[in-house]
Amino acid sequence: RKNTKRVPSFRKLLRTSKIKLDNKLKNKQYKQQSAAKKYRKEQKKLREAVRDAISRKPFPLEECKKKQVAEKREEEEEEDALPLDMMDEDDLKLMEDLAQKASFLTRDLSSNEPVHVKKRKHESVIEKYEKVPRRMQTEPEKELIHLLPIKDKGGIIPQSMEKPVLNLAQDEEEDTEEMEEADDFNEEPLPVLTPEEMAAQRRQKLQERKMHIAALASAILSEPDNNIKKLKELRAMLMEQDPNVAVIVRKLVMVSLMEIFKDIAPSYKIRPLTEAEKATKVKKETQKLREFEEGLVSQYKFYLENLEQTIKDWKQRKLKKSNVISLKAYKGLAEIAVKCLCELLVALPHFNFHNNIIVLIVPLMNDASKMISELCFEAVKNLFKQDKLGYASLGVVKVISGLVKGRNYDVRPEVLKVFLHLRIKEVELQKDSEDIAPKKKFMTYKEKRKNLSRMQRKWKKAEEKLERELLEAEASESKEKKLKLHTETLNIVFVTYFRILKKAQKSPLLPAVLEGLAKFAHLINVEFFDDLLIVLHSLIESGGLSYRESLHCILSAFHILSGQGDVLNIDPMKFYTHLYKTLFSLHAGGTNDDIGIVLQCLDVMFAKRRKQVSQQRALAFLKRLSTLALHVLPNSSVGILATNRVLMQTFPKMDLLLDNESQGSGVYLPELDEPEHCNAQNTALWELHLLQRHYHPTVQKFAAHLIAGAPTEGSGALSLDLSQRPATELFEAYSMRGMTFNPPVASVTPRRKDTFSQMDSFVDEELNKRLQQHISEAVVHKPLDFAKHVKESSLL
Repeated sequence: RKNTKRVPSFRKLLRTSKIKLDNKLKNKQYKQQSAAKKYRKEQKKLREAVRDAISRKPFPLEECKKKQVAEKREEEEEEDALPLDMMDEDDLKLMEDLAQKASFLTRDLSSNEPVHVKKRKHESVIEKYEKVPRRMQTEPEKELIHLLPIKDKGGIIPQSMEKPVLNLAQDEEEDTEEMEEADDFNEEPLPVLTPEEMAAQRRQKLQERKMHIAALASAILSEPDNNIKKLKELRAMLMEQDPNVAVIVRKLVMVSLMEIFKDIAPSYKIRPLTEAEKATKVKKETQKLREFEEGLVSQYKFYLENLEQTIKDWKQRKLKKSNVISLKAYKGLAEIAVKCLCELLVALPHFNFHNNIIVLIVPLMNDASKMISELCFEAVKNLFKQDKLGYASLGVVKVISGLVKGRNYDVRPEVLKVFLHLRIKEVELQKDSEDIAPKKKFMTYKEKRKNLSRMQRKWKKAEEKLERELLEAEASESKEKKLKLHTETLNIVFVTYFRILKKAQKSPLLPAVLEGLAKFAHLINVEFFDDLLIVLHSLIESGGLSYRESLHCILSAFHILSGQGDVLNIDPMKFYTHLYKTLFSLHAGGTNDDIGIVLQCLDVMFAKRRKQVSQQRALAFLKRLSTLALHVLPNSSVGILATNRVLMQTFPKMDLLLDNESQGSGVYLPELDEPEHCNAQNTALWELHLLQRHYHPTVQKFAAHLIAGAPTEGSGALSLDLSQRPATELFEAYSMRGMTFNPPVASVTPRRKDTFSQMDSFVDEELNKRLQQHISEAVVHKPLDFAKHVKESSLL
């Protein structure tokens, strides 16, 4: 086979870089060094094998050979050997000595004796053992301590002394004696303490632990960089073993560590260092900061693991082997652990292991313990309210969606009601092709070059660079990124809602789903509108919903139609009819919270859809709402009358109901459930005259205002405080939940009767003396005989 490898030319060698040639030289040197190193290792192994063979004990020779074989071998040796007559005595003696020597493997390599000497099989084992070199047991070498030298006439005399060797046997005896003494001491009976002494001893121990915790915490907070290792010491107190104070000490340590981490945790997430970053040399300050961050993250991680283990032990009803804490006390420890996790969830949403805390907290919202579930619910609600960017909200929503699906929709309604506190007001909707297309720049590069001078272009470039740097310095999240996070969060929320509407319509989660749809319906994509309206109407017609749930269905439907649903050609008459029919089903007592949802529905149905509502429908609702205002609490009446005011101002011909004469044919049919056909134009708002005599002053003002035709100015106009507030806000403002009256009722002071002195009334002294005499006389009580007159008449 012909070698196709070409020899490089001289020019090519010239073009070869110096770095490449240096690399080749280094590779060659490295190969030579590795070969030499490998050779040295082999030689070392060979020497070690020889040394082991010398020190090895010889195996005993076998003596089970037959005598005949031995005799034959001796005869053969004698035949091969030279005749003894031809050898000198010295040579003969030397040969005899060599015959008794050991083989090559056991001989001394420093001697000049011959190597190939045959073994004698019949040589005794004892003689072989005796020939093995012995190792004498020598005393340990004494170490010398060099002292200061002495100088005399003869010169410098070095001084030294032997280091004293400890007698191990004597030390062991002393240790055993001490252990025996300690055992004897432990065997002595402990003094019996009274309950008072035990309580005092417990208080003393508890005070000592508190002082220790306070000292460690103050040291860490004063200098976190230098005292980060004290976190480990404080965290070790979570394993307090004294049964008298174990529960309280562990609770105190949990809370103390939680507050410490809230104070010393930085406002950024600490990432692990790469291998390249660890290998590079940095300044002392940077290295100190790295050590602090690494220690902080590791201790924070161990602390969270301790809290998690405490909750798991309580959930699984497990006790540790030490049995320091009882099972009842574990519940208190678990509650404190949950409180600490909730605090960290809200306080450190940017720090490490936040997602791990979310995974721990969200399942506890469905816990059987009401206290723990409420704690977790409040923590998640506060997290949603303060989360401006949306990272933490997205993580919580993902975990809740997985929990609902994993439990097969068997969770508490509060788990889904927490979605109502999400801070989502706008999302990315599907854009048209014009919006997606890249926007055209105001001026292209060629136009700039043509229209701007060189100096103007230079200034323009500097301004753009400065704007980019300012945006980076602000470190503010862009609006597009925020919208993207909100869109992803809301998609997961709607997926959860639609799953329940499809698979679990009879689930107790349905009210929470309908309430959520009512809040976020304006953010739903247009593609789902038709299907969603059909589902909502079927739920209402099924009759299996409560009154509040049906109101949520109506509110969701009109939120859909008032947003992007304006483009859809859908007539929601069936939803108007259902609300009109069920208005009188409202509770008129203290549980009138449904009025708030009704007011929201009326606002969306009439104020935001005024162009799609007929006059007959508006008149029918105005009449029925006025009748309803007579039967409900004052705050509900104020809200309903405020809605009537909006109707009268929105629809111009509502003043027909203020006239007593009928307008057209027909008679008003209040029992008819169809608002379009009840002939509401042929009635009058006589309810307003009754409401003018209402005991609540605000209701009186609204009734008088509506009788005057709801004017915006003049003597019949309302004050700004009442006219500029929506109906739902007025309903909440005049609520009577706290058993208070708004406005407060003026206290009625009782009329004081005229007081007069005794001397002023009785000026006559003689009359005054007679009165005093009559008062001072002793009153003689005579028995009353009511039947005296009857007896006398019977005798006559």
